[in-house]
Amino acid sequence: MNVNLADAEWFKSSRSQGGSECVEVAFLNGGHVGVRDSKNPTSPALVFTPGEWSAFVTHTRAGEFGHQ
Repeated sequence: MNVNLADAEWFKSSRSQGGSECVEVAFLNGGHVGVRDSKNPTSPALVFTPGEWSAFVTHTRAGEFGHQ
């Protein structure tokens, strides 16, 4: 998938509390979602389709990715 990230508006979660070890998210054209490391914003970003992002958010909210 080739998505242009040049105009992406990246943001951190309001729960990040200003820490330096966060991810940033950008909502992109076509419903895609970009995710990148806030410590290295010029590194490659992950890009999710709308369905992939929806599944990730759903499973995260359900606590399926918690530490064990």
